[in-house]
Amino acid sequence: MSFFKNLNVDYTPGNQNNWSGRSAKLKNQYWHQEIQALSIEDLETKNSTDIGLIGYVCDEGVHRNQGRIGARKGPKSVRNKLSKLPIHFHDKKITDFGDVICIDSNMEDCQKALSKTIAKLINNHILPIAIGGGHDIAYANFNGIKKALKNTSNNKIGILNFDAHFDLRTIETQPNSGTPFNQILKENNTASYFAIGIQQQSNTKELFDIAAKNKVSYVSNFECETFDASLKSKLNSFIDKVDYLYITIDLDGFSSAYAPGVSAPSPLGFNPNFVYKVLAFLFESKKVISCDIAELNPDFDVDHITANLAARLVDFIVLSA
Repeated sequence: MSFFKNLNVDYTPGNQNNWSGRSAKLKNQYWHQEIQALSIEDLETKNSTDIGLIGYVCDEGVHRNQGRIGARKGPKSVRNKLSKLPIHFHDKKITDFGDVICIDSNMEDCQKALSKTIAKLINNHILPIAIGGGHDIAYANFNGIKKALKNTSNNKIGILNFDAHFDLRTIETQPNSGTPFNQILKENNTASYFAIGIQQQSNTKELFDIAAKNKVSYVSNFECETFDASLKSKLNSFIDKVDYLYITIDLDGFSSAYAPGVSAPSPLGFNPNFVYKVLAFLFESKKVISCDIAELNPDFDVDHITANLAARLVDFIVLSA
């Protein structure tokens, strides 16, 4: 594991055996027939990839945030459901680069390992789709993007977060799944943040004050009933001010009718069709540089509803990219 030298982390390369499903007479009908599997260490010599999947097997941040642990099982659950989806994309090569795995409760090293992976994918002209894991994945993904752009002058990164929570908590003892965007904004004066789906009942007054202080743009869950002209205008203003877009989707932003298997479910969230429409709009900008999906907790899923949703979001991102 020379790529992750000096980091206290485990890594398992992509494995074709993790992808299985219905057999078909014709080739390339389902994801499990089309997906490639590779180690991130072999990327230089075998690069014919447009989109790279990477798992973030870590729920230490959720544990620190006093949430329901289990999100470390998210990447495996998403692969299982994604394997069986039919293919409707063309001329796109997708590779599974495996999982970075948190050990010894060392979330920080797991974040650094994911950041290195994200940067390497971007530098090889590959769109990363990271699958968590807790929402502390966002701090890792952002820093990977930042690392990839370190030698460019166009480095203004806009964060689009689909979420019920701001995740702007201040660090009291250790970073956790509720602190990533506070950390990012404190450390980066070129970062901008737009949260979609914020629920008043899921955020304290202090968090709204922190959002105002940091000039965070947001729309509430009540403004996510339809993707209307007002939201399009707000998003266009945000997109115009940045060079790249980083999209992060916390599954607890969805109504629990669509996503019961999360650390913090809520009946008041948005619906999948709304998110599909916004994602398509964001990808039209040609500025999306990385994506991730966080907080799938298979231990609390019902009939794999949330895992199926996460898999279909990945599939939609691939279609839109």
